[in-house]
Amino acid sequence: MSTYREIFRRSEFRSLWLSSALGNASSTMTSLTLAIVVNEQTGSALLSAFVMFGPSLAQVVGASTLMSAADTARPRRILVLLAVLSTIAVGVQAAAELPSAARVLLTLVVAYGLSIGAGVRWGLLNEVVAPDQFVLGRSAMNLSVGAMQIAGFGAAGLLLQVLTPQQVFWLATLFAGLAVPVLRFGLQNRPPRRLAGTSLRETWRGNKALLARPSTRPLLLALCIPNGLIVGCEALFVPYAGTGAGLLLATGAAGMMAGDLVVGRFLTREGRRRVSAYLRFLLAAPFLGFAFDLPLGVLAGLVALGTIGYGASLAQQELLTDATPIELRGQVLGLESALRMTTFGVTAVIAGAAADLVGPAAAMTALAVLSLLTSAALTRPLARVARQSAGAPAPSSPVPATA
Repeated sequence: MSTYREIFRRSEFRSLWLSSALGNASSTMTSLTLAIVVNEQTGSALLSAFVMFGPSLAQVVGASTLMSAADTARPRRILVLLAVLSTIAVGVQAAAELPSAARVLLTLVVAYGLSIGAGVRWGLLNEVVAPDQFVLGRSAMNLSVGAMQIAGFGAAGLLLQVLTPQQVFWLATLFAGLAVPVLRFGLQNRPPRRLAGTSLRETWRGNKALLARPSTRPLLLALCIPNGLIVGCEALFVPYAGTGAGLLLATGAAGMMAGDLVVGRFLTREGRRRVSAYLRFLLAAPFLGFAFDLPLGVLAGLVALGTIGYGASLAQQELLTDATPIELRGQVLGLESALRMTTFGVTAVIAGAAADLVGPAAAMTALAVLSLLTSAALTRPLARVARQSAGAPAPSSPVPATA
């Protein structure tokens, strides 16, 4: 079994991991700061949830128009351009006194451009590490996401006690900007995975081919809906707990890290697929605790326990990669990420609207119940896909890089 030490010996993987960590530190600090500012200005659970997760809705537009770039463009060039775009956007949030509506609009525009980033990054990961190290590499990348969420949410929550939102935005701009040279000088100039133009037509051609595959559809549903409903719960942490939301978000990130660590590092391929069904139910069950008036510390512990269940996504993404031709792997992983993020945005908006009507606690409980029911409904289709994949050949070798 491969180890984290082995994949971190690869300089390109280190650069990919570090740039992801810096970008996530920036985005988490920015999103929490925006959510708290809007919540204080408007008192609306819907608006505070939307400003934090609503930009994910732009992901589906990017998946429908730009996602072919994940396989038809040079990955280093795209990732550098996206890092520059992110730096400029956060810098504008810091430098300008914008009304809430303008801030949300800016994040939506940037999210559209960033929508292809996941497809480019995950497709490149297939080439940077050995074929049998994809899950381990993705686990390590997810650990960086969790670590930076803990640091970003926790730091933003603390810094907002002593600094202005603009000052926190400037710090987020610094983190985003540091990712640019890491990507430019740390990655090789690899060629596209397939020879085709980056266009709306090519994007739709690839998406149509992917969605026509019987094994793809249930995996996409499993990766999007149960997880998305729990993200709807997380979108209500600010209206539920105010500044205490930083603790809930940080412990949620810690739980996610623990799940990714165990599933990605210590389980075999068969072990991952065997436990993923249980993890999907673990994800939602602890959030039923929000139906009761429990202390914040107890709820934080329940959130940490539940978010271990996000580790099920690693097994499902592995199945998705195995079932996809190598020339479409960047696009399928980008499509999965875009659909998942879009589901996050939709459920966050629905959760915010419901919380304005019935209160955050009741809305979170309802979302957790729906997640459990969805996971139950998907159990049989996912088992069928896993059986079909059991005898599949190993993934193809990565495409060689050019200097």
